[in-house]
Amino acid sequence: MADFLVVGGGIAGAGAGYFLSAYGTVTLLEMEPSPGYHATGRSAALFSEYYGNATVRGLTAASRPFFESPPPGFAEHPLLSPRGVVALCTPDEQERFERALAEGQDAPFPVREIDMAEVRARCPVVRTESFARAMYKPAAADIDVEVLHRGFLRGITAAGGQVVTRTRVTEVAQRGGRWHAAGFAAPYLVNAAGAWADEVAASAGVRGCGLVPRRRTAFLVDGPAGMSTARWPMVADVSETFYFKPESGRLLVSPADATPAPPGDARPDDLDVAVGAQRIQEATTLEVRRVHHAWAGLRTGAPGDVPVIGQAPDAPGFFWLAGLGGYGVQIAPAAGRALAEAVTGVSSRR
Repeated sequence: MADFLVVGGGIAGAGAGYFLSAYGTVTLLEMEPSPGYHATGRSAALFSEYYGNATVRGLTAASRPFFESPPPGFAEHPLLSPRGVVALCTPDEQERFERALAEGQDAPFPVREIDMAEVRARCPVVRTESFARAMYKPAAADIDVEVLHRGFLRGITAAGGQVVTRTRVTEVAQRGGRWHAAGFAAPYLVNAAGAWADEVAASAGVRGCGLVPRRRTAFLVDGPAGMSTARWPMVADVSETFYFKPESGRLLVSPADATPAPPGDARPDDLDVAVGAQRIQEATTLEVRRVHHAWAGLRTGAPGDVPVIGQAPDAPGFFWLAGLGGYGVQIAPAAGRALAEAVTGVSSRR
């Protein structure tokens, strides 16, 4: 019988289970045939201490030590690889630019303003004449999401726990001092069900957090013929209307959409793909002649865009790790550790 039940096998649940496994046996329940099918497997995979509100940035910075020096045997190669981000500002977005520039000074590796010559040097396809200012975020990095996720799950099983797939939790009840779900029971339950987290809470009679899943679209296009893009930074605008970055020999493009959507298997909308292609062609000299692959994922946020980590006030032993928005992968180590400390009441052993 487990000490901890974790509902959800994405990066949040896997991280929670990994850190909890230092204190007892974990049973992780995942509704899909493979964990990480939804948001985790569709992430833009960027680590950025410049991204999100103060809470998110703090959790991201606290996660850097784990990413840079994971425990022995956790990963077969580095979890982070250098990328950097160039953020562009149109003439009418100067105020937003100044705020972002000021906030970026608090990062461990501060943001710096750069001129258009440096923009062209870092990414020669940008139409610099369309932008008034730019900044560079030097410490942003690509995350090997698959290796991170697999390391968390492997840590659970190595500690004697189990990862149970094809098990959807539709009813949760507390009996005899234990939380029961899908035929399993434990004194503590962690709700890390992503877009379904409020539904899991409702099935347990626990008040929800007002979570809102939002669809984010991405697709792959070719880079310019005869030009290597591998060392390009991610390029975005401070208004968050597009971004692109090298990915698998091509360029990953997104219109940075955030359309409310019900929990489910998110699918890209043709209009969002077309908008993304148009924006990238307006911002650069790239010609989008073919979309090689398009997908969508759900970014599930809580009110105020602040992650929900801790015990439900109306249900002792029922813990939340939800509402991580689009930041789940980059904050997973710190969020998982914080959750484990909230459940056990002691400092993390990992």
